[in-house]
Amino acid sequence: MVIRSALYVPGDQPDKLARALDRGADSLIVDLEDAVLPAHKAAARAAVAGWLRAPRPGGPEIYVRVNPGEAGHEDLRAVAVRGVRGVCVAKTESVAELEAVDAVLTAAEAAEGLPGGSIAVCPLLESAAAVLSAPEIARGPRVSRLQIGEADLRADLGVETGPDERELLWARSQVVLASAAARLTPPLAPVSTDFRDLEALRASTLALKRLGFRGRACIHPAQVSVVNEVFTPTDEELGEARDLIARFEAAGTGVVTDARGRMVDEAVVRAARRLLS
Repeated sequence: MVIRSALYVPGDQPDKLARALDRGADSLIVDLEDAVLPAHKAAARAAVAGWLRAPRPGGPEIYVRVNPGEAGHEDLRAVAVRGVRGVCVAKTESVAELEAVDAVLTAAEAAEGLPGGSIAVCPLLESAAAVLSAPEIARGPRVSRLQIGEADLRADLGVETGPDERELLWARSQVVLASAAARLTPPLAPVSTDFRDLEALRASTLALKRLGFRGRACIHPAQVSVVNEVFTPTDEELGEARDLIARFEAAGTGVVTDARGRMVDEAVVRAARRLLS
């Protein structure tokens, strides 16, 4: 399933969990980390485990953001159940951490009678060390997609962003490049904490799309429809892609001209096929 939008939901707020399934997001990220106070983490873990085991109709894919370190391993043992598509590992900085996560998940899957490797891992890169290690992390066990967490990253770097956020351009591009090099699904773009200014959200999401991101995390349901719209190809874009592929296949040569008179080669056609998929 293509994930355009991933909506964060606090794990210790059952009312929000109950409503989250109908918010229009392609996936939910049930949060056991930053959204939950330290004193509430054990209760949140148990509540989320119960919610995950309850029957649910079809809906968005379910991910769980787990804590780093040993607390995260306890989270993994509780949430590795049928119906969980993956886990987002907070504050990942090394492949060694992902190898430990893999071992815990393997044991938990066996205990639940799940196929080995059925739960994917989405590392959250939230520090300078994580971004610099992105190429290695992208090749870690079970990794299906990277996500960049910029609130912690900005604090780690001491960065103050301007309106166009170009101060984070290199870090964002590094994560896109690492994902492409490892043949992963394009990464999830970072959240916008301003959930009231939806036009600013649209503009920043379009900019992130141009950088190579193909989905975005949301912290408020109001953001979901905007993010879905940006990452959904228009009918015009789909028509142009179909026409381009048809021209290329009919020509039987390495280069053709599209409907606008532009030269097109295999690389452009490959992008068109990806859009249609």
